[in-house]
Formats: sequence, C-alpha cells, structure tokens
Amino acid sequence: MGSLPAAAVLLCQLGLSAAIQWLGLTESGSGVAWNESHHCRLLAGLVPDQFQMCRRNLEVMPSIVRAARQTKSVCQKSFADMRWNCSSIQRAPSFGPDLLKGTRESAFAYALAAAAVPHSIARACASGELPLCSCGPSPSELPGPGFRWGGCGDNLRYGLQLGAAFADGPSKSSKLGTQALRAMNLHNNAVGRQVLSDSLDTKCKCHGVSGSCSVKTCWKGLPSLEEIASDLKSKYLAAIKVTHRLVGPRKQLVPKEADVRPVTDTDLVYLISSPDYCTPNIHLGSPGTQDRQCNKTSMGSDGCNLMCCGRGYNTYTEEVMERCHCKYHWCCYVVCKKCQRKVERYVCK
Repeated sequence: MGSLPAAAVLLCQLGLSAAIQWLGLTESGSGVAWNESHHCRLLAGLVPDQFQMCRRNLEVMPSIVRAARQTKSVCQKSFADMRWNCSSIQRAPSFGPDLLKGTRESAFAYALAAAAVPHSIARACASGELPLCSCGPSPSELPGPGFRWGGCGDNLRYGLQLGAAFADGPSKSSKLGTQALRAMNLHNNAVGRQVLSDSLDTKCKCHGVSGSCSVKTCWKGLPSLEEIASDLKSKYLAAIKVTHRLVGPRKQLVPKEADVRPVTDTDLVYLISSPDYCTPNIHLGSPGTQDRQCNKTSMGSDGCNLMCCGRGYNTYTEEVMERCHCKYHWCCYVVCKKCQRKVERYVCK
C-alpha cells in the first residue's frame, strides 16, 4: 500500500473529521443498485445514524447521491472566480483544514450541502421517483385573480424532514470535533435549509386559446441549487466570526468581537479566520493560486491583480473552435460553420 498524503497524516494526527464526509457518496454510491439494505454497507463516509437511515429509506438514497454530486459541482461553480475555489470538496470523504476547522469556507459548504439534500428529495417527490411521497401539499393561501392552484409542486416538507435528519446526523451523533464546531455546523446547516425554504416560489403555466393565458395553473416550486448557492455566497461574504461560550444556563454562538451585532438564524458563522489562499500550505488547507486562470480586465476577485496576489501573470495564446456564419433555414433549423479563433489566456505566476 502507498503512504498517505502528508495532509491526510496531519489530519489523522489532529483527529479531525468532517460531518460532510457523506459527499463521498458520489464515488461509493454511484454504482449501487439500491434494492437491498446491505448495499448501505458499501458506502463510505456515513455515520451510524446515516447508515440506519439508509437501511430504512433505501429509495431516497439516489436523491442523496444526486445532492452530493450537485453540492460538489455547484460549490466549485460558485467560487470559480475566487482564490478559494472549492476544489478541495472533490476529495470527499477526505478533506483538508479548509473544510474541517471551522472556517468561513466550511460554513458555506455545510450550508449548501444541507440545502442540497432536501432540494433533491423535494424534487424527486414531485417527479414521481419516490414511492412514499408525491406532490407537495396545496398552498393554504387563496389563489389570486386569474389563476388556480394545481400542477405538482415540489414537496419541500418531506424533503426537509428527511434532509435535516440526514445532514444533521453526523454533528448530532459524532464525538469527533469540538462542541463549538458541532454547534457551528448545525447552525450553518439550518441556515442552508432556511434559505431553501424562503426560496419556495409560485410557478405558473398558462392555459387558453392560442396561448392567451386566460387561466393560469400555479404551484409552489424550488429554484435551481445554483440560485440557492448565490444567496448563500452573499451570506458567506457577510459571515460572522463567533465563539462558543456560556450565555446564561447554556453555551451559545456569539460574535467574537464586541461591536458586532448578535448572530441571527439567517447568518452564516465561522470559528477561525481563513488564510489568504495565495500560497500552498497543507497545514492551512490552501492550494495557492499559481497557474489559476485570471481575467486581465477585471477589478473583481477573478482579476489578475487579486487572483495572483500581486505576483503577476503569464500570457499564452490558445486556438479555440467555435460556431460561426450561422444561417437560419425555413423551416426550422440553423446551419453553422466552424471557425478557429486565437484567444489570449492569463494564468497566475
């Protein structure tokens, strides 16, 4: 057997483990048939409570595997323009310090993962994939003028019920990590689910002669996980550094700095400050930004000045193939030629 990577050895020595190890289901759960409860034993990254939930709710596991896959993909897409680009989430179930030690980045990842599970289950209910649930309940509010409730809404209630039990299981049952870290993770999980709940919106379909929309059928539906991630990224940028200390009879998460407003149920929180992620450091979970692509004209986080941390950048030319000289033909198709074009790319030194 080969030796463990230095980062893995370090984390074993520190005794750190992530409550989002279940994101490793994208590997261990992708080829499972999900028709026998013993298949749950094939999965990496599940704590005992999650293992028992798998045995009792086999039919839900494909939705949870899909949630793990979406969490990884959406996290990386959301942070593609930042120094920390969520690339470390691909190593699930083995993470680095950036996702283990109570950082602002781990706050985002936990909240997104906690939202992804009920999002995936709620949609699976509405699409008929799951035998024990169906469309969401009809809204209690009266329909407005010109529309009626109908269609098949996403079953958020069922998704939240199972999703919370699954995502919170590790932080509630695991003795790994400090009490403060578990409290932080549970808080951020709840924030992720709250953002998901708040995003449930009315969606409609028109009916009528020649698409006149004289009558609309409406239902409650969820947006894409990318939209949820966008809201969570705003909360990530405004996250509050906290400490876990006694307030009255019990410990609570309170702002580290005295002049910061109290933490609310909609704030992401973190325990330790992050590095600048400019240079590689396995002890801090920083891969560095060398060889990262940057935007020469941008003044934002993806701009070469910020992305490259002042080190400068290299320029190279790449030939790309793209569609060109497209013509519309009646009726109804488009024919395009393929053209080669040279584009300049910029990568950090």
